[in-house]
Amino acid sequence: MFFSGLNNLNYKTISFMKTKFTSISALLLIALFANCENKNKSSQSTAETTQETKTTNVDSARVNGTACDITISGIHFTKSVNGADTLATADTNGKVTFKTGAKKDYFSDPNGKLSNNTAPILLSKIDNKKPFTLISKVTPEFTKEGLYNAAVLYIYVHDNFWQKLCYEQDERGNHRIVSVRTIGTSDDNNHDKVTTPSIYMKISSDTETVANYYSYDKKNWHMVRLYENNYPDEIWVGISNQCPMDDGSFSVFEDLSLVQNSVSDFRMGN
Repeated sequence: MFFSGLNNLNYKTISFMKTKFTSISALLLIALFANCENKNKSSQSTAETTQETKTTNVDSARVNGTACDITISGIHFTKSVNGADTLATADTNGKVTFKTGAKKDYFSDPNGKLSNNTAPILLSKIDNKKPFTLISKVTPEFTKEGLYNAAVLYIYVHDNFWQKLCYEQDERGNHRIVSVRTIGTSDDNNHDKVTTPSIYMKISSDTETVANYYSYDKKNWHMVRLYENNYPDEIWVGISNQCPMDDGSFSVFEDLSLVQNSVSDFRMGN
């Protein structure tokens, strides 16, 4: 009887212990699962915050400029960036003298060291669903200390989405055609060396493709850059003068035109 009771007691005790162990194991598993779930949510939240921060830093989508009302050579300029409307003056023949103060540039350096968005830009809004061509003869003021001085044509959407075509002074004092495209940060492309004081520059689009050109005589065009037109339906185009390193400069724009047709041959530029 004693051993029988003991065996029965042991059986009950073992059963109780098994039940207790199972309950504890279940609670531990639930706690472990909850902890992992919280960590996953925390990691996801951190990743989303980091991504939001990166997106904000890369693309602020800030449209610079104030309203203006200036018509030059049939082009209606309605946006002035960094006081451009007070710095660009035109005579009765449409010849524009565009002055710029010291250390004025528009560039989003990949490493941030040379980033600067202070250059004045005079802009005209256009319908990007239609072809367009912007042309001007440009004469920048090149000086001994005028590193990166340039006369510039622009396509502008906002401060982190734009492109410019420049007649610019390089690090060795040479004068070159330069193109810069900015999507978050800017690339920087030095093209052909030019030896004349003036040059014609052109930006053209058929709504699908954008191309940049220069010419000595406005007849024979040299392609500088070609890429997909991924700009929105409404964009701005315009002119600017930049002076990133010196104490100020000016550029002259002549024979300025903006028409709603594109080149027919993107390789030849005609």
